[in-house]
Amino acid sequence: MSTIETHTTRVTVTVNGREVSEEVEPRTLLVHFLREQARLTGTHVGCDTSNCGACTVLIDDEAAKSCTVLAVQANGHKVTTVEGVGNGSGGFSPVQEGFRQEHGLQCGYCTPGMIMACTALLAENPRPNEHQIREALEGNLCRCTGYETIVRAVQWAATNGGAGEWA
Repeated sequence: MSTIETHTTRVTVTVNGREVSEEVEPRTLLVHFLREQARLTGTHVGCDTSNCGACTVLIDDEAAKSCTVLAVQANGHKVTTVEGVGNGSGGFSPVQEGFRQEHGLQCGYCTPGMIMACTALLAENPRPNEHQIREALEGNLCRCTGYETIVRAVQWAATNGGAGEWA
């Protein structure tokens, strides 16, 4: 019987402003690194096939599905998870407040990924129209809301948030 050697690599990622440095197997997905090594469980594992978007995070301020990124690919980069979004003093970001005001969630499973995708959209385009919002959310699935309240939540954030307040 042969023994399989496990090779690990040190990965250092700045997650929500905090450096996380851990040994991981090269095949470790970023979503699992965030949940297991960084102990941030707000990023959800929905499908493991990049279809649902529940695992969306920001990597260097751009939306990415963390189930499609290896932890080693994030080495040296800045990652923002839903736990890192807010107004800086423990309150909601405009996107989070929009979801609250417009009832943009039901079961909540897709919500972290939706919030991160919306945050990336508004950072790039602070005043998107409805078509642009729907286009930006194409990679995020919600099985509960029918998207109407989510679109209204983004519109609320665009109207009531301020430039530069998205992440």
